[in-house]
Amino acid sequence: MARKLDLDPRVVRKARRLAARAGRPVVDLARSHTTVSVERAVLRLAGVRGADPDGIPWVNRLVDAVREDAGLGHGVAVPVFHAMRSTGVDDVTVLAQKAAAGAVRFVVPPKKAEALAARRAARRAANDGVRVIDRRRAERERLIRRHGDPEQRPWIYLIVATGDIHEDIPQAQAAARAGADVIAVIRSTGQSLLDYVPEGATREGFAGTYATQENFRLMRAALDETSKELGRYVRLTNYASGLCMPEIAALAGLERLDMMLNDSMYGILFRDINPIRTFVDQRFSRQVHARAGIIINTGEDNYLTTADAVEAAHTVTVSQLLNEFFAHEAGLADWQLGLGHAFEINPDLPDSFRLELAHALLARELFPDAPLKWMPPTKHMTGDVFRGNLLDGFFNLAGALTGQGILLVGMMTEAVVTPWLSDRDIALQNVRYVLTGAGRLHEDFVPAPGGFIQQRAHQVLAEAVDLLERMVDDTLLNAIADGTFGIMKRPADRGRGLDGVAKHDEDYYNPVTEALEAAR
Repeated sequence: MARKLDLDPRVVRKARRLAARAGRPVVDLARSHTTVSVERAVLRLAGVRGADPDGIPWVNRLVDAVREDAGLGHGVAVPVFHAMRSTGVDDVTVLAQKAAAGAVRFVVPPKKAEALAARRAARRAANDGVRVIDRRRAERERLIRRHGDPEQRPWIYLIVATGDIHEDIPQAQAAARAGADVIAVIRSTGQSLLDYVPEGATREGFAGTYATQENFRLMRAALDETSKELGRYVRLTNYASGLCMPEIAALAGLERLDMMLNDSMYGILFRDINPIRTFVDQRFSRQVHARAGIIINTGEDNYLTTADAVEAAHTVTVSQLLNEFFAHEAGLADWQLGLGHAFEINPDLPDSFRLELAHALLARELFPDAPLKWMPPTKHMTGDVFRGNLLDGFFNLAGALTGQGILLVGMMTEAVVTPWLSDRDIALQNVRYVLTGAGRLHEDFVPAPGGFIQQRAHQVLAEAVDLLERMVDDTLLNAIADGTFGIMKRPADRGRGLDGVAKHDEDYYNPVTEALEAAR
């Protein structure tokens, strides 16, 4: 994309260097710690399946048992596979069931030969799971070649959220037939705070549908049918966030999801999940996404629902730069970075649309190879559906003018009701009208040299650099504790899930991380 903002390349390079310096201590923290969810993800990829009669997954039961007997700092792989060799159990799910009944005890093998044998067994089992992820990625690539990709950009992204997977499926298929390129199945309210992943198909979610492996499988199969019918591959999105981020990432890879909501700070700021727990979990989950060929969607748009979209614009840019650094470090390529930003400036503010264009174009030029995810207005939707539909039209136009990659469909009934199918149809008409009439307008749109839009973009970038400089001196964790992002104050020693974090012992072993990092 041609440079339209006349950004100083030296300032851009400085911003990235500062983001790397601010982010590196967090990466070091993530590399030296594990969590219960990381360890459960390892065992899921190694073959643990199912749940007990109370609905608690066997993988939770197994990790809890290992943690009680041997601690978490060694990792669970060696104690689990040593126990399998010692007891003669050849099925890791059966071992989990025996452990839940108190029939198995776990130790870190004292003899080096026993530890090496357990490592080899764990590696073989984990690699079987990683190979499934590889096959699903290759399957996606074959289907895209067979059915074709959407011809237009941005991709049209639409949310389905009934709470019942069997109701979601026909709605998702109808949305795809009406023009949606990406279907997002939003999660049930509060699932991010569950420290387990529910099992099976679900029909009783609240303002969303539970993220489960079976729900992933059902929706992916349905959209594959629709892709064949339409002659274009329809992508599927869900949420890898919350206390089970690593596990959901693994399940998404196993079931060939195409995008996942995965932000480095969303769970910290908006779900009060402990910062250390979140950063450890997000690094592992992004390593899985990188291997699976999944595009991540980050959550900077959320900051602007709690903070002012003009005053806090630079915090969005800072978060995008940090998300880029964390993603690259975990192995994600630029084409997988659906960095988030949003159309949330008060429409009553003079020059609000020009400000939106400046912010959107800044993101586009800072990350030219990333499929940016452009989010619609929510904060200033009033319940006036006519005004809301017009505001969504302005949002769609801004996306066309600035060459966004993923356009989430705005609903004129935002803040009124969960959208009806008819609401979605009207919203998709709005998007189609704008993209048909102005979809290539970004080729012609050039802000006036030295004008309002250029000046605003330069100002936001300069403020972002200033904030990053302060972060380097005072650490990212302190910045989060001080309420820098979304005005939420989240200290590193508080928040949900901290008790599920453990520092690596010297002999810590994770066969999945080993496989993912060896491939880079």
